[in-house]
Amino acid sequence: MASPFQPHSEAASHVTKVTATGLDDPAKKEIAMKIVSSAENSSLDWKAQYKYIEDIDDGRGYTAGIIGFCSGTGDMLDLVELYKTRKPGNVLEKYLPALRNVDGSDSHSGLDPNYTRDWKTAANDSVFKAAQDSERDRVYFNPSVRQGKSDGVGVLGQFMYYDAIVMHGGGNDSTSFGGIRKRALTKAKPPSQGGNETTWLNAFLDARVWAMKQEEAHSDTSRVDTAQRVFLRNGNLNLNTPLDWKVYGDSFHIS
Repeated sequence: MASPFQPHSEAASHVTKVTATGLDDPAKKEIAMKIVSSAENSSLDWKAQYKYIEDIDDGRGYTAGIIGFCSGTGDMLDLVELYKTRKPGNVLEKYLPALRNVDGSDSHSGLDPNYTRDWKTAANDSVFKAAQDSERDRVYFNPSVRQGKSDGVGVLGQFMYYDAIVMHGGGNDSTSFGGIRKRALTKAKPPSQGGNETTWLNAFLDARVWAMKQEEAHSDTSRVDTAQRVFLRNGNLNLNTPLDWKVYGDSFHIS
């Protein structure tokens, strides 16, 4: 959904060995995909979202796929370029010049009227689905898990990082992941620096809520308030099932 992750050097020297299961455990990763999908698509069926595409009027152009790749933020362009590499001559390849031109804007120039139709066609292709999985992991999931393990937080904390990077991107400005983490550091320390995990994660969520309220399209903070805060209040630092939460008024359950 947002721009690619940029690593933060200040945490590099504070790597803490996490003995508990990480978010990269296949069962935990599946839970993470479902929770993000509940917020992004109002559904736990994240695998049904490969074909999803619409302009949600957030200034990022088209939002599409399993993680909300955007035509205006570069990650959709990277995805379609990867798809071309893996399957030359695919149905989306002809849109690469337009995707380069609209990068950084909300324009549909060169994409309409058939881009959404062709995206949905591509979503039936296993090669395109695998490319979406690869880019999700490279840009969003893997950096979140790495930073979480570096900070000494468990599965829930790694998920909080992942959800934040999905929405805000991994840059260092005040409303991107790096800025959110920096704001949290003024209030608390992560476990790798001797802090309490719950205190740190509350500080991180406070900073996340502040960042969300800076942008009208993201000003509804229920994906934090009635989901991640609930897990944290319950002391469920390992995201153990069963899980119950709400997003934007809809209730969800994983047994």
